[in-house]
Amino acid sequence: MKALIQKLSTSTAGYSTLALRVPVGIIFMAHGAQKLFGWFGGYGLEGTGGWMESIGLAPGFLMALLAGSAEFFGGLFILLGLLTRPAAIALAFTMLVAIFSVHFANGLFMSNNGYEFGLALLAASVSLALSGSGKAAVDQILAKKLA
Repeated sequence: MKALIQKLSTSTAGYSTLALRVPVGIIFMAHGAQKLFGWFGGYGLEGTGGWMESIGLAPGFLMALLAGSAEFFGGLFILLGLLTRPAAIALAFTMLVAIFSVHFANGLFMSNNGYEFGLALLAASVSLALSGSGKAAVDQILAKKLA
């Protein structure tokens, strides 16, 4: 287990990933908070769950809980640089589901509720999954303690 955590937390990336982690983490946390808590104009678990059920993602409440948790806690982990790779993989999967279940049929552009924004978040998540957290991250502390 120690070797797995060390492998997941080790990163040779520099500070450039910090410039990606901070805004992406905040964006994901805000979207997750909309789904989970109804903050920032969101509908909370009940409202989001009902909407998810209506578009065929059933059971809606569970899907809202999973998506909201992945976004809120995954965003928090990315912001902190804590287990960045697993968090980024969970978020990449969440964005794939969002793109293909909600936005893809509307085309690329956000003005038509398209997948443009989801695609940008997917790309950022994949980048972080490949690079790891980089410098100024909790992962660096974990990697040093486990070395």
